[in-house]
Amino acid sequence: MRLKHSLLISSLATAVALSAQAAPTNDAGIYTVTEASGGNTVAVGGSVVPAQEVKLSAQLPGRIASLAGKEGEQFAQGTVLIALDDTELQAQRNAAQAAIDAADAGARSAQAQYSRELVSPQSSRPSAMPGMAMPGMMDQMFSRPMAGMMGMEAPGMQRDSELYQQGTQVRQAHSGVAQARAQLEQIDAKLRDARSIAPFAGTITSKQVEMGDTVQPGQPLLSFADLAHLQIRSDVPSRLSLSLKPGQSVRARLDGGRLVTTTVSQVFPVADAQRHTVVVKFDLPEGTLAAPGMYADVLIPDPDDKGPALPVVPRSALIWRGSLPGVMRLDDAGTPQLKLIRISDRNDPETVQVFAGLKPGDRIVAKPE
Repeated sequence: MRLKHSLLISSLATAVALSAQAAPTNDAGIYTVTEASGGNTVAVGGSVVPAQEVKLSAQLPGRIASLAGKEGEQFAQGTVLIALDDTELQAQRNAAQAAIDAADAGARSAQAQYSRELVSPQSSRPSAMPGMAMPGMMDQMFSRPMAGMMGMEAPGMQRDSELYQQGTQVRQAHSGVAQARAQLEQIDAKLRDARSIAPFAGTITSKQVEMGDTVQPGQPLLSFADLAHLQIRSDVPSRLSLSLKPGQSVRARLDGGRLVTTTVSQVFPVADAQRHTVVVKFDLPEGTLAAPGMYADVLIPDPDDKGPALPVVPRSALIWRGSLPGVMRLDDAGTPQLKLIRISDRNDPETVQVFAGLKPGDRIVAKPE
């Protein structure tokens, strides 16, 4: 009993001494105690992953002619990471371009003949060959009149037939131009497939080929990721995922026990039928010291355990005297007085919950000297 009385006197003496040394505080450094639910959290394991990652593979057979760099090197969006030898494709493109030029010339010639026939219908009829004057005369006097009387050769029908023939030649010529251009577009598509371009700014994380290697369609070439923006990917039990919404802040513990505040980025809409879990991605703050593949625990609030409402204070307001935490509480006169408190053992990086010693509405020094 005498020992307990001595400890109480010692604590009071310490409080009086700290109160006497405390400097006056302004309103900017004062925190008003609030109240929050004291529900528990469930630690769910996950892995650190890049926010964006692609695995590039070969689209064409060929030989590696260009390789941008090695693992760990960063490249801007649009950089050619890998290129195949396109000498043969370039030759095919030149041939296709020549075919377009020839087809275009043929189309112009056919169009000119059609226009000439449209203006001068007789221009396309063959004249009598030398020495064939008498047969031609007989044809004009007997054969053509008889054909005309029988309806076999009318002047209008003859002209329509010739125009139709010339028009068909024009259409065929234009079709040849279109086919040649389609072939050129097909070759251009292959030329694009011969190059692997960075879809975003990022880093080569792994590569499976070297300069001079021969590759086949579908063969993996390299992995490219945005390491400036990292996430935690976690398989969250279905009952816990229901309380998570995009933009919500959730605490996470990285390797080494480091606590960070993450933001819910994406909650997948479908649960795994076998494991009854939902994939959830959490954005890590920029500059977090982490790398893809690291293990992390996400501390997800348990919706089935609300817990009592307790006073909450910032960690920066705590003053430790041995193992006893306390805060500088302002009395009615506005003078800071040391107040010993009992806090929870929750691993929140910013705030603590107070079991005893404070009540909502109390004013404390946010960052005591």
